[in-house]
This record gives sequence, C-alpha cells and structure tokens, in this order.
Amino acid sequence: MIRRLARGAAAGALATLTMSAVMLAGQRAGLMPGQPPRHIVRAALPGHRHRPKRGERTLGALAHLGFGAATGAAFGVLTGNRRPTVRFGVGYALLVWLGAYQGWVPALNILPPASRDPARGRPAVMAAAHVVYGATLALAVGALRRAGGTPTKEDR
Repeated sequence: MIRRLARGAAAGALATLTMSAVMLAGQRAGLMPGQPPRHIVRAALPGHRHRPKRGERTLGALAHLGFGAATGAAFGVLTGNRRPTVRFGVGYALLVWLGAYQGWVPALNILPPASRDPARGRPAVMAAAHVVYGATLALAVGALRRAGGTPTKEDR
C-alpha cells in the first residue's frame, strides 16, 4: 500500500509538470486569463479573494504540485497491482477536472463553473491539460511499477 501511494504520488508530480506546460501554453496563447491554481490560492489567502497577493505565484505552483501528487497517490492505490491504461488515466483525470471545475471551485466562488466560464478558452485548455495529466499519470505509474519489480496482474 505504501509503495502504491509513493509511486502514485511521484507519477502525479511528474504528470502535474506536463499538465502545467499545457496550462502555460494556453495562457500564453491568450485562451485563459491566469492560472487556476493561482486563483485558488489567491482566494485562500487573507485579504480580498480576487485581488493579487504576494507569494501567490509560488504558493499556487506548490499547491498545484501537491494536489497533483495527492491525486496521483490516490490513483496508485485505486489501480492496485494492475497496469493502468492510458484510457483509464484520462478518464480519472477528467473526473478530477469535472469535480473541481464544475464542483468545489465554483462552490467556493473562486472561478465560475466550466460550463458557464466567460473565459471561453479556459475550459478547453483545462480539459486538455487534464487529459495530458491522466495519460502521463497512467504511463508513469506503469513504468514505476515495472522499474520497481512489482509484478502486475498482467505479468502473472
């Protein structure tokens, strides 16, 4: 169980980095104003929830990496000793996206729901970023299991 958590967390951190590249590209292309993790941290810090705050960029990046690692750890446990497929990883990541951007993020009044976001490009960029996260997560968990000598059900 501890190995599954650790491998999942490591894979989740790696997947968060690849996901972040998609998010940065989307922002630079003008498809979304700012990074959602920064908006989330901004709302959590003291002061006006929608005004920029000192340190939010660094804290946003750290929070995003931590959330990605935690979500990856859960994926590592969820997949057990099976080698996860990319399709399963992508589905998992899209469920995480829906839960966040249709669920708790708008419920906390941080960003509007993805279905009603006035920044029209943000939902598409974030969905694509989560697809990349899920694919990377599944591939990385599988690779870490093989590298660690953990046999999967498919190997037996």
